[in-house]
This record gives sequence, structure tokens and C-alpha cells, in this order.
Amino acid sequence: MKNTLSLFLLLLTFSTGGKCQSMESLQTAVQLKPGEALSLSCRGSGFDFSSYHMHWIRQPTGKPLEWIGKVNYDGSGNNYAKPFQGRIEITKDNSNSLVYLKLSGVTVEDSAVYYCAGEKHSDEYLWKPCTKTCSC
Repeated sequence: MKNTLSLFLLLLTFSTGGKCQSMESLQTAVQLKPGEALSLSCRGSGFDFSSYHMHWIRQPTGKPLEWIGKVNYDGSGNNYAKPFQGRIEITKDNSNSLVYLKLSGVTVEDSAVYYCAGEKHSDEYLWKPCTKTCSC
């Protein structure tokens, strides 16, 4: 029997004040085995990416949203939720408007909808759903 985790990514785009802002996923589908590392990335457009802190949040099916962690607007530092410490890395590439999530040692419990969100002092949020399902 083959144990794998399947990763499926979706795109969310919205308009604010006539200006289209979006987060675009760079992956479409990834197969993972338990214990491997999950790597997600999102590209922002339509806003000043370098002035936003970037967060990752997830929502397992039937469960509430869970904040994973963030990287500062300039990439200078991170803050991670305790359950993920030791197996997570969030990085940011402002020159290419990209944010990355790497989660090592994945299990079926990591199956969830993953979101990246941009946070500016004005409290504007950009949500990017990335759906990860498990097929064993």
C-alpha cells in the first residue's frame, strides 16, 4: 500500500477600490510521503509586497483556522506557532514578491487548506487558499 499526501493549490483574486490584488500559487499539485517536507509558495501582485508581513494559516477539514507563523515585511525575522517550531521555515523574497513555507516531517494531520495572508499597518489581508488533501 502506498502512503502519500497530495497537495492541490487554488487561486484567489479580489479587487479593492478598483485595484486588483492577488496571491498566486506557483505549484499546482505535489505528492508527498509521510515524513517528507511540504513546500508552498505564493506570489503577490497588485500591492507593495515589500511593505507587508506575510503569514501562513491553515484550516483542517471541519476544524477552525490555525495560525502557523509569519515572516516580517523585510524578511528580517520570523514568529512561529509553538506546535510548528522545529519543523517550519517561512521566508520572503521581496524582489520577486514571493513568500515560502517549508514544513518538514509532514503527517496526515498536516492535511488542510493552507492560506498565506499579507498584513500591513492598515490591517488589509490578502488570503490565498492552498488545498492539501491526503490519499493513502
